[in-house]
Amino acid sequence: MEIGDLHFTYGNVAVFAVALFLLAGVYSFVKQGLKIAALIVLVLAALAFTGGVMWL
Repeated sequence: MEIGDLHFTYGNVAVFAVALFLLAGVYSFVKQGLKIAALIVLVLAALAFTGGVMWL
């Protein structure tokens, strides 16, 4: 798929899907009151998202 100069491949979409999955984990941890775990997972989600953006 191509949008402007962005070239989306299955790899990029998979990395963004992992980032979204991790964000759902952040929501779950916050809901359970596990703020330290939520912060760690949020950092992992940010790294996954950044990796997906850099891969574009």
